[in-house]
Amino acid sequence: MVFPYLLAAFIAVPIVEIWLLLRVGSAIGGGTTILIVIFTAVLGAYLVRQQGFATLTAVQNQMNAGKVPAMEMAEGLALLFAGAVLLTPGFVTDAIGFALLTPPIRRALIHWFVNQRSFSVHTESARMRTPTPEPRRGKAESVIEGEFSERE
Repeated sequence: MVFPYLLAAFIAVPIVEIWLLLRVGSAIGGGTTILIVIFTAVLGAYLVRQQGFATLTAVQNQMNAGKVPAMEMAEGLALLFAGAVLLTPGFVTDAIGFALLTPPIRRALIHWFVNQRSFSVHTESARMRTPTPEPRRGKAESVIEGEFSERE
């Protein structure tokens, strides 16, 4: 059951974030704290965009090679989640988001998540099957009909 964990996270994370923002704000000042939160959101959005395009390219390369891009798709979901938590104000969510932007950590978390579930992903055994066109036979099939006019 995932629901109790999600409920606990939706209650605990905002409380921890508010407490931490107040502590940091009292130590370095409210304005500086707000600037740090804005800076991490902008930096996070830039990095998510950059890695998102790289992941999209990897998905296209895997599909062109006739392979199922399972890991790349999972990385895309992880990057989507990273972007969401990086745009959420707070230091704990920023730490989670930046951790997900680190490819080795992101892949390790994906492998851990997959191993915790009752399903598994086998990218080597799964192949996309694309039909190959049948070869054309005879000259009649390669003739293109049309009209021609010469212009000066």
